[in-house]
Amino acid sequence: MCRWLAYSGSPVLLEELLYTPENSLVMQSKHARLGATAVNGDGFGIGWYGSTSTPGLFLSTEPAWNDRNLRELSAQITVDRVFAHVRASTGGAVQRSNCHPFRHGSWLWMHNGLIAKFPLVRRELMLAIDPVLFPLIEGSTDSEIMFYLAVSFGLEQDPPAGMARMVEFVEDVGRRAGVEYPVQMTVAVTDGSTTWAFRYSSRGKSRSLFHSTDVSTLRRQYPDNPALHHLTDDSRLIVSEPLGDLVGAWQEVPESTCVVVRTGVEEELLPFKP
Repeated sequence: MCRWLAYSGSPVLLEELLYTPENSLVMQSKHARLGATAVNGDGFGIGWYGSTSTPGLFLSTEPAWNDRNLRELSAQITVDRVFAHVRASTGGAVQRSNCHPFRHGSWLWMHNGLIAKFPLVRRELMLAIDPVLFPLIEGSTDSEIMFYLAVSFGLEQDPPAGMARMVEFVEDVGRRAGVEYPVQMTVAVTDGSTTWAFRYSSRGKSRSLFHSTDVSTLRRQYPDNPALHHLTDDSRLIVSEPLGDLVGAWQEVPESTCVVVRTGVEEELLPFKP
């Protein structure tokens, strides 16, 4: 399985998210604490928004801990919205086109989890993708198929509804094929101004997911912590596992929940039950 983080808020150097924290994402690529696998070394990816609506991507099949280019770029690039992902393959080849995040227009998507017995249901799932979108598929992962299914089912118009229709379809196809628990997922998706994150599994025992506590609350709790004074109140992190051990800094996302983070607006937690 994989580990990921989604950040939005005050501009920060990328290295402050990927390298500086005690349990940074690069550290999780070597020693994940809460993942199904401790090592997530089957590639990594960074997606961020710059001067245009189309996000940039940096993808590599190198382990994140071993990529000198990532280290160099992270010390130079300042971001106010970024997706970062370290991959542990559940069967797909280790190749660049299988690295997250995936991009479609102004949208980014990344996933931790799997479609159970994916080879058994892959053909039927792929045939449900909009024919206009089908040629855009580059890799061989269940994650990318889930993304283009969600786009086909209305993700761009209403992300929670499009995601729900995608999950309903995957579960229906899986169960008709004899798969008891077809879906396991924590997913983050953004259009560049809003981030939606989903924690859901057919079994009701999903992979770990956390969101950061409101910065203004943490600032009152830790008035002598300088890092908190550089962040705006709407700065938010959603992560596969906490980046550090600061007491009160992290809240577990409840099972079957969608977290919505809009710029300048207090985050929302909504039920997600396809």
